[in-house]
Amino acid sequence: MSLSTLPVRLAQISDIHCGEITFDRKMMQSIIDRLNTMELDVVVVAGDLTAAGYEWEFEEAAGWLQQIEHPMVVIPGNHDSRNVGYVHFERLFGNRFSIFRREFDEERAERMQASGFTVVAVDSSSPDMNEGHCGRENYAWLREGFDHPDDLKILAIHHHLVSIPGTGRERNIITDAGDLLGEITELDVDVVLSGHKHVPFFWGLNGMLICNSGTAATRRVRGLTPPSWNEIRVDGSTIKSFLHYEDGRRELSLIFSLKTRTLTRDDFYLTEAFMESNRVFAGSAPPAPGR
Repeated sequence: MSLSTLPVRLAQISDIHCGEITFDRKMMQSIIDRLNTMELDVVVVAGDLTAAGYEWEFEEAAGWLQQIEHPMVVIPGNHDSRNVGYVHFERLFGNRFSIFRREFDEERAERMQASGFTVVAVDSSSPDMNEGHCGRENYAWLREGFDHPDDLKILAIHHHLVSIPGTGRERNIITDAGDLLGEITELDVDVVLSGHKHVPFFWGLNGMLICNSGTAATRRVRGLTPPSWNEIRVDGSTIKSFLHYEDGRRELSLIFSLKTRTLTRDDFYLTEAFMESNRVFAGSAPPAPGR
């Protein structure tokens, strides 16, 4: 089947935590085998590849991810920035800030009502800290990354932007979550992919679908939540999300209507006057490294 006849299809995995005592090699291999049988546009690995950012943990993670036979977008998480781990990340995976774009052929563009799709991947980690932060200094680069206005726009960031149910006392939402939400609202971002809390959950917020993924390959789970990873499918009218579990189950989690997206955004829209007058959004900054 040609990709021109398919919806945009991506896999979202995170929090594999190589080096963690409960890392499950059999589960990880099963995930890779399943990914390699699927027709995917891209696999997004949304952070926490390691337990503590050590070199051997990164090399183990790289060995696993090299088996994936699809284009990949990989970002670090808070665990990966421990013990100067970002040095090993950059050596093995490249820039911590990256952009992946695929342009559609004419048939697919017509079906999707989009010119292509763009994934802008942001490193929200800080050395030896659990808290996340995007940073105003990166907003200009973020805006430049989404420079194809007719694309399906996807933001990948490890730390979550909104609270996740079933995770206890809330913590570690990125410190500039409000400002970043304002930025990506103005940019008309469609989907946000994040990890960090080891609980899969999906929020519709201001016309965006925010997808949080669970831990893919460890037993660091909360309550009765099993390990899982996400499959996201986008067609001309809906975004569908499926959860994949270690026992092979594939479960439809939600159907997000793109037809009502504009109405949802209108309800919460930030006016141009506000955006222009607010110094956080109006100011420009030098681009972040990695463009």
